[in-house]
Amino acid sequence: MLLASAVVVWEWLNEHGRWRPYSPAVSHHIEAVVRAGPRVGGSVVLGQVDSRLAPYIIDLQSMNQFRQDTGTLRPVRRNYYDPSSAPGKGVVWEWENDNGSWTPYDMEVGITIQHAYEKQHPWIDLTSIGFSYVIDFNTMGQINRQTQRQRRVRRRLDLIYPMVTGTLPKAQSWPASPGSAASPPAPACSCPQCVLVMSVKAAMVNGSIGPLQAPAARKNVPPSGAVKLPPPPGPGAKPPDGTGTIRGPLKTAPSQTSRRQASSMPVGATAGSPTSPPGANGKTGRVALATLNRTNLQRLAIAQSRVLIASGVPTVPVKNLNGSSPVNPALAGITGILMSAAGLPVCLTRPPKLVLHPPPVSKSEIKSIPGVSNTSRKTTKKQAKKGKTPEGVLKKYLQKVRHPPDEDCTICMERLTTPSGYKGPQPTVKPDLVGKLSRCGHVYHIYCLVAMYNNGNKDGSLQCPTCKTIYGVKTGTQPPGKMEYHLIPHSLPGHPDCKTIRIIYSIPPGIQGPEHPNPGKSFSARGFPRHCYLPDSEKGRKVLKLLLVAWDRRLIFAIGTSSTTGESDTVIWNEVHHKTEFGSNLTGHGYPDANYLDNVLSELAAQGISEDNAAQDKD
Repeated sequence: MLLASAVVVWEWLNEHGRWRPYSPAVSHHIEAVVRAGPRVGGSVVLGQVDSRLAPYIIDLQSMNQFRQDTGTLRPVRRNYYDPSSAPGKGVVWEWENDNGSWTPYDMEVGITIQHAYEKQHPWIDLTSIGFSYVIDFNTMGQINRQTQRQRRVRRRLDLIYPMVTGTLPKAQSWPASPGSAASPPAPACSCPQCVLVMSVKAAMVNGSIGPLQAPAARKNVPPSGAVKLPPPPGPGAKPPDGTGTIRGPLKTAPSQTSRRQASSMPVGATAGSPTSPPGANGKTGRVALATLNRTNLQRLAIAQSRVLIASGVPTVPVKNLNGSSPVNPALAGITGILMSAAGLPVCLTRPPKLVLHPPPVSKSEIKSIPGVSNTSRKTTKKQAKKGKTPEGVLKKYLQKVRHPPDEDCTICMERLTTPSGYKGPQPTVKPDLVGKLSRCGHVYHIYCLVAMYNNGNKDGSLQCPTCKTIYGVKTGTQPPGKMEYHLIPHSLPGHPDCKTIRIIYSIPPGIQGPEHPNPGKSFSARGFPRHCYLPDSEKGRKVLKLLLVAWDRRLIFAIGTSSTTGESDTVIWNEVHHKTEFGSNLTGHGYPDANYLDNVLSELAAQGISEDNAAQDKD
C-alpha cells in the first residue's frame, strides 16, 4: 500500500541494472510536466533545466529516456520515498571517484547511510543491501571490505525532492486524469527542439505521413502551439532532394556519467511542449512512436526534414534508412532530425564495431614469451599461517611510544593520550598502548592496529591506514584458478610494431573459504575464461611479470559484489585494471590507450608489487 505522503524521485536505469536518481531540480521539472497533464505534451526536455542533459528527452507515455545523439533508450520510473528520509530533507551522500569528482550514491544506499548518520552510529556496513563497503562517519571514508581501499565520502544539502500527498498515482499512470485535457493550454515553448518534438507528435496523432508545413517564426507561434497539417501530396508528387550537408563527424560528447550528475540549480517556470492539434472527433489523442511501423516512421522522418529545410533550420539528409546498421534505421533518421533542430552536427553512419578478440590463431602460431618462464600458473587454496598471533605479527613493524603526542588516532578518532575508542571484539593488548610504524612513522593505538589486522586478511602483512605503506608481503583472497600467457602474431591498436601478449584467466565456481565474505557459501564465476591483452614491448613484458607476481599473491581477483551486474558472492576484478578488448576501445577496456601501462604499474605498486618483486617470479 502506498504512503499517503511521500517525496517523488525520478530515476533512470543504467547499464548495470541500477536505478540512478535525477537531481532534485530535474525531478521537480519532470514532476511539473506530469502534474500539468496532456495540455503541455507528454515529453520532457531535460536540457531546459540542466544544460548538461541537453541531449535527453523523456517520453512519459512509454516511460523511457531518449538520447538524441545516439538513439539510446533507457527506462525511467517515478519512485516514492518516506518524507523523513534523505531525499525528503535535501540530503545527498556522494563518494569521490578516481578523477576527483563526486558521484551520488543510489537513492537506496544514500537513505541507508543517512539513517545510520542520524542515529549517530560510528559506521555503517552496507553488506546487507548488497555492497561490500563500510562507511566510517568519523573519517568520512568508504572502505572496501575485500581490498581495504578507502575513498572519501561527503554529505551535502540540496533542494528537497517534490512532495505528493493523498492517493499516489502509479508510475505509468500519465495522464493523471481524463479531465486534465480540458484545462487551458500552457504557453508554448518556441525553441526549435520543442517545435520539432510537437510537430512529430502532431503528425502521429492525426495519422499524417505526408509533408508538414513549416512552423511559423518564433514571434508568430500560435498560443495553442498547434501545427496545421496539409493533405498528403498526390500520387505523382516527388519529395525534394535533401539539401543539408554534413561538414564533419559528430564531436565526442562528455561521458554519460557526467551528464547524469544532475545539477542543483533551482527549477524555473514549468516549460512544456505545445498541445497536439485535435483529431477529427475534436478530442485530443496520442500515439506513441512504438505504435508506428517502420515505413510510417521513415516517411514521417522525411516529412520532418522538409519542415526544417523550409523553416531555415539546418538539417541532414535522411539516408540509408533501409540499411543493416545496428541502430534502428527509422530511429536513426528521427534522431538526426532532432539533433539538427538543436543545431548539433550529425553524422548518421554505422557505429564502430566492438572487437573483443583477435583473428583466429592456430596452435603453431602461439609462442612462449621471451624472458618469461613457462606459459601458465596455477593458484591453490590459501594455507593458513600458524603459530603467530596478531600481536606477534605487528610487533615486527611497530615501535612502542612511551610519551604519545597529543593528537588523534586516525583509526578510532580518540586522542592518543587516552585509551582506544574501539568497541569491537577485544584484543589482548592494553587499550592505552601506543605504537609507531617503523617506516612511515605514523602513530596509532596498538589496540586499534590489532583490531584492524583481525578484520583484514590476516596474512602477516599490514597496510598503514594513513599513507598506505605496506609492511610485509600483502596477499589477497583470490579463489583457485589458472593463468595462461603467450604471444600471438597480431598487433594491438596503437602498437603496430610489436606482437601481442594474450593472458587467459580461468577460475571455476566453488565454495568460499574462511578468508572470504561468506565462508561455506558457494560463489559464482561469470565470464571465464577472461582474455586480456598487452603489447609485446619492453614495458608490456614488465607489466606481465608483475601481473604474475600479483597472481601468485592472489591479488588479481576477489570474491564480492559485481559493480556491473549487482550480483553478490561472485568473482570480481580486484583494483588492477586489464584490457579485455583486442581491436577497439568502445568500453574503455581496449586500445589505443597511451597511459594504460603506466596506470597499471601504479595500481600494482599500490598493492605492494614493483619491479623489485619481479625477481620473485616463479621459474
